[in-house]
Amino acid sequence: MTLLIGKEAPDFTADACTPDGQLLEGFNLHQEIDQRYGVIFFYPMDFTFVCPTEILSLSSRAEIFKKLNCSVVGISVDSKWTHNAWRNTPPKMGGIGDISFTLISDLDRSISASYGVLAEDSRSYYPSGVSVRATFLTDKNRIVRHMVVNDEPLGRNMNELIRMIQALQFFEENGQVCPSGWNTGDTGMINTPAGVAEYLSTSSTNT
Repeated sequence: MTLLIGKEAPDFTADACTPDGQLLEGFNLHQEIDQRYGVIFFYPMDFTFVCPTEILSLSSRAEIFKKLNCSVVGISVDSKWTHNAWRNTPPKMGGIGDISFTLISDLDRSISASYGVLAEDSRSYYPSGVSVRATFLTDKNRIVRHMVVNDEPLGRNMNELIRMIQALQFFEENGQVCPSGWNTGDTGMINTPAGVAEYLSTSSTNT
């Protein structure tokens, strides 16, 4: 897998299905996340099992992402037509209904390959040729600052994703690093020996 931390998120232009049901042929990632934080959310396939729970969980937090000035895009190896069909299927029938973010089509697998998240062998539960469960968080300069990859049976925690965005913004605004268990409203740590000693002397590390 490619380590993209500290590097610019690979750009792409691709077919897409937008939240209002438009089927686009020229959706560009860097234009979408320009001067915004970005969540690039890979998942295996439409009309599967863990995937809709993740998509709906992500979509239900649309207002939080908006307040954080964060754009979200989902990516799988399905076509834009399949994305649209999945959106037009209600959740009680295994679909996702109306969601709040754009779904990208990676039919030729080039996007997944550029991010190093294309399943290619049988060492995991993924069938070969699909995107794995991978999330990338970018800052306002399109630099990847956080990434996480799960095996196929393991759904992701969207509250943890939001915590990572908040932690990144706290660091940018305050110049302090975020220790284990940090949440909005908590103090940060000055990343010097004295700063570590001060933090550990006043805070519990059991979080």
